This record gives sequence, C-alpha cells and structure tokens, in this order.
Amino acid sequence: MKLFQLISCAALSLSLLGCGQSSGPNISTVATPAQPAAAPAVATASHSIGLVMKTLTNPFFIEMEKGARRAETEFGIALTVKTAAQETSIEQQIQLVNDLIAAKVEAIVIAPGDSVSLIPALKKAADAGIKIINIDNRLDPDALKQIGLGGVPFVGVDNEAGAYRAGQFLAANIRAPTQAAILEGIRSADNAHQRMEGARRALSENKQIKLVASETANWKIDEAYTTVKVMFTKHPDIKLLFAANDMMAMGASKYLHESGKLSVKVVGFDALSEALTEIKAGHIAATVDQQAAEQGYRGVALALRLVKGQPVAPVTIIETRLITAAELK
Repeated sequence: MKLFQLISCAALSLSLLGCGQSSGPNISTVATPAQPAAAPAVATASHSIGLVMKTLTNPFFIEMEKGARRAETEFGIALTVKTAAQETSIEQQIQLVNDLIAAKVEAIVIAPGDSVSLIPALKKAADAGIKIINIDNRLDPDALKQIGLGGVPFVGVDNEAGAYRAGQFLAANIRAPTQAAILEGIRSADNAHQRMEGARRALSENKQIKLVASETANWKIDEAYTTVKVMFTKHPDIKLLFAANDMMAMGASKYLHESGKLSVKVVGFDALSEALTEIKAGHIAATVDQQAAEQGYRGVALALRLVKGQPVAPVTIIETRLITAAELK
C-alpha cells in the first residue's frame, strides 16, 4: 500500500525537524469553527504564547498547528510552536515546557502526551506567572489538584461519546455471533482511555458481539500493523476493529489487505485526509472528526483571553461527527 509507505516516510522526515476563574457557564460547546466576532479583540501589543504538541509525525497535529497559526494571524500575537519527536516522547515534551518557561512566554497551550507526567512542569510554568490552556488530551483533574494547579481550562472533544458513536456504527446490523477488537492509544493518556471505554460500551450493547482483544499500539501506524498481526494470529475470526486514531486504523488496514482479510470492518478516529482517502477506497469504514484545527485555534484564542485577564470557561467542548463513505460521496 503506497499510502502506508508515504505516511511512514513523511513521519520520519517530520520527526527530524525540529488560571483564572470563569464567570460564565461551566462548559462551552463549539459546533462550528469560531467566527472572529466571538473571539478576543485583536491585541494592541504583541503577546507571546507557546504551543506544545505531541508530534508532527501525525497529520492530526499538523492540522492543529494550522488552526493555531490562524489565531496567531488573526489576533496579532507571537506564537512559538514546539513539538516532540513522537507521541510517546513525554520527557521531550517536559523539556519543551521548560524551554518556554525560560523564554518567558505569557501563556502555554499544551496537548500533552500523558495526562499526569507533564503536570509538575506546568506547575512550574504557572508559578512563573504563565497562563495554561490544556487542549486535546485532558490533564488528570485529581493530579492537578494535588499539586495545587486546579482550574486549568480544557479545550477538546468528548472522546467517550465520539468513540461510542463509532462503536455503534461497527455494531449496527450485527445479528450473528461476531468477534471484535480494539486498538488503544497510549494508556496513560485520558483521551485514549475515554475512546477505549466509549467503543467498548457500544460494542457490549450488542449481545452478539464478543470483544476478544484490546491492545495498545501507542497511536503509531507501524506498531498497529504489528499489533494487529499478533491479534489475528490469536483470533483469526475478528470481524470488527475499532482503532483509537486514524494512524493505527491505517496500519491495521495495511495488514488486513496484505493478508487478504478484506471482510474486517475498521473504524478510526481523527478524520485525517489520508483516512478519508482510505474510506473512499473502501479500506476503512468510518472515522471520527474531532476538528483538530479548531482545537488549536480555540486553545490559542482562550490563552490570549487569560493573558488579558478575561474569563474563560473551564471546559470547551468541540463537536465530533462520524464520517462514513456516504458522507464523502
């Protein structure tokens, strides 16, 4: 599959590059991209904001950066973007936070690779007067409170609900005994846990479906290929597969097509353009769009609000939608 080779090569190349309280509602829901009128006014002086993402080896984060850059242009701020080499490079993310502290940015917007390990570094940033906005993968609320960093605003999707919808799609019309499996993300990441739980809940509601395997592939395309190969060696009759992101879905799809297992129904999560191509080709059945660019845009916009002393909702939920071949025609 040329797509797999292209993505792997692109990933390798990219990896070598380089709290205020709210007076508003507890949850803000964003269904469509924000309009300028709903965003903060353009700053009269340049403000410095840092964006820390997991990696650029996953196209999802490339889209997230595009949204953040749109906010940079719109609001006239100075945005510094830093990314780790891989989604599992947690120690590198910690160092990136320390680099932004040293650079004396006014706010840090972070999509953490781990929901707990980044918290001490972020506490150090907050103690230095830097505002924090958490996007994509939610920091653990209990761990935040324990370290004295409560009230970090979060921008992201309801991962459990999005995965539940994907699981319902997989389970639809299954009326005979059928085996299913799940490819999980990094298990210490809250969004990975929520997606696994959502898919598991949906699959369990159909009594004809038996979940025979749930393994992590750490969000990676190559690791998913290997993990699925082992899964199907142990459970050759799996017919339904939920992958917690599109990279893993594409790795799984590559193995399934190479091994001739064309009847397996695969669903991913992220709505990467490469995954949409796979859906059109009939190799993947569906994916969940979580508006990566909007998360980046909204995270930077809210960080600016904090810097300017304006109120920010504790939780901003970005709407998800299930994308199937029918929506792409």
